[in-house]
Amino acid sequence: MRWQERRERLRTVLAGEECVHPASVFDTASARIAESLGFEAGMLAGSVASLAVLAAPDLILLTLSEFAALAYRICRGAALPLIVDADHGYGNALNVQRAIEELENAGVALVTIEDTRLPRGFGEAKPELVSLEEGVGKVRAALAARGDPALIIAGRTTVSLAGVAGAIARAQAYRAAGADAVFFAGLRTREELAAIAAAVPPPILLGGAPPDLADRATLAAHGVRVSLQPHLTLSAAMSAVHATLKALREGADPRSLACAASPSLLAGIAREKDYEGAIARFLTASPH
Repeated sequence: MRWQERRERLRTVLAGEECVHPASVFDTASARIAESLGFEAGMLAGSVASLAVLAAPDLILLTLSEFAALAYRICRGAALPLIVDADHGYGNALNVQRAIEELENAGVALVTIEDTRLPRGFGEAKPELVSLEEGVGKVRAALAARGDPALIIAGRTTVSLAGVAGAIARAQAYRAAGADAVFFAGLRTREELAAIAAAVPPPILLGGAPPDLADRATLAAHGVRVSLQPHLTLSAAMSAVHATLKALREGADPRSLACAASPSLLAGIAREKDYEGAIARFLTASPH
């Protein structure tokens, strides 16, 4: 697997002047579809992975091994550079090191490590952040664990929890520690982004932009190179499955349902031509 080449492609995006929206993916098929449509990268969010693997909400119930296994299946089946949300690194700085090792071996291109205190503590009324020192320690641990220098490490913080000044201070500290990029979640206004862009050099990643910042040219001008959109793909797939099974359960004629993918789309996703070639080459007797 050519993991390094994918990471270099994503580094080129981050070093560029434009902002891209990665495709929200949840399995090999969705990643192949995104790749065929020309997306520059895929995004595997923690919430999506939890729903895909456990059918559970995003409450840090998914284990590192489960997450890494899903990421590997996606990376193995599609050449799309994959960005992954590794939450808090599944524990302290030592756990972060293990997470980086596993995710690097799984083939991902970019790993975000956030500074939220996770999982939710007893009696905790709202999410809190770890200390700046602990956040920096996690970034340093991630960098120390990285074997392939092309793997991209992004420190992540939440503007709505840290405040703009606090988020800037954390971002600057993570970059000073060696992080390749900073991911900001919880951004609320154009003014907040302007303040961050004035203090934090690109590349900046955003966990979704406010409605008045949906324009990619505007985001790019503020140093944003990757901006997430809502994770709609798995939700859409679940809606289609529910509608199909409901109709069948209620007695609908399967031939009357127009929700199935076309044979040509399915053949492309499954790469049937590649397998037909392999069958002809390896499972067919050749003349002597």
